[in-house]
Amino acid sequence: MSADMKGLVAAVTGGASGIGAAIARELQGRGCTVFVLDLNPESVPGGQTGLVCDVSDDDSVQAAVAEIASTAGQLDIVVNNAGIGAVGTVADNSDDEWHRVWDVNVIGIARMSRATLPLLRASHAAAIVNVSSIAATAGLPQRALYSATKGGVLSLTRAMAADLVRDGIRVNCVNPGTVDTPWVGRLLDQSSDSAAERAALCARQPHGRLVTADEVAAAVGYLASPTSGSTTGTSIAVDGGMQGLRLRPE
Repeated sequence: MSADMKGLVAAVTGGASGIGAAIARELQGRGCTVFVLDLNPESVPGGQTGLVCDVSDDDSVQAAVAEIASTAGQLDIVVNNAGIGAVGTVADNSDDEWHRVWDVNVIGIARMSRATLPLLRASHAAAIVNVSSIAATAGLPQRALYSATKGGVLSLTRAMAADLVRDGIRVNCVNPGTVDTPWVGRLLDQSSDSAAERAALCARQPHGRLVTADEVAAAVGYLASPTSGSTTGTSIAVDGGMQGLRLRPE
């Protein structure tokens, strides 16, 4: 793997499992010093530093960022990956659940980005990458709350990019399709026919399979790298063509 990010320091929220763990590996392989911020960072592999962080708690976020500053003395890349899911139509979730998911998926990005701005402004290669979703750009059944938050992430990304470009901070996002992660596995396990449900999810994506976490991580690596220095305010769909393709039935 290219070491195009050697000497840079990265923070990945929700980086202890699933997509976040793949992103942390990708950035480490590219030469970054990686801090994994997670509710449960005990499983972080060697070469990475795990820090307990709850993105829904500003004191927790501030403490984690302060630890990075005191340990590494710099921060160049922030990957806002931490998020939680929600299932149901617009009528199915309570106000409390709307507030809970929004607090993590959208305001959590604001908290982390706000806390890291002083360090990022001092960097010569500053980048923020947010993890949104295909749910931001395509209407999915039973995902009203989740889709609303991920649409917010996409819009927030563009607004942040406009605000920060003159500070030398690039802001982009990735929009994964359905990714083969433990979270998706748990949803499948809850269905009456998990094999049929998995087949349906695979068929929904034009390339006929679930996205891998490593594929999402590779897109994040590109956006975070100084080699994409002219890329800001954009999103990359990693969804097997689900966002943009309209295939005729076979």
